[in-house]
Amino acid sequence: MPTLSNESSFVSEIPAAPAKEAEAHFSGLLAFETDCADVHHANVNGKKDFVLLDVRGPQLFAAGHVPGAVNLPHRRINERNLAGFPAGALFVVYCSGPHCNGADRAALRLARLDRKVKKMIGGIEGWKDEGYPLAQD
Repeated sequence: MPTLSNESSFVSEIPAAPAKEAEAHFSGLLAFETDCADVHHANVNGKKDFVLLDVRGPQLFAAGHVPGAVNLPHRRINERNLAGFPAGALFVVYCSGPHCNGADRAALRLARLDRKVKKMIGGIEGWKDEGYPLAQD
């Protein structure tokens, strides 16, 4: 068992939330986000029950993307471009990674169009960091 200091650290300087509040917070996060491992697991096990959208530009998509992803840059997400997707489909969006807000912009557009959406945290950089393969056009 690790030994804990009796002195406060910067970590504990602001008290942790009560357990019930922490449960609600982290449960909420998972309603909005998924990760590369979960997307990869769905891909390799034939359990892809979502539409994976790469919301980067076409050149970046062509250079390498998550297998099975559809390229739809976030600025082009509108009713017309979503017409071919089932109304109740869950969309999972990703962009370049933590330094990019393209996935957040895409998620906002989808939500405003009354579509279910989650963001794949880490984006393509997270995918590569996990060592998962890329598809190329």
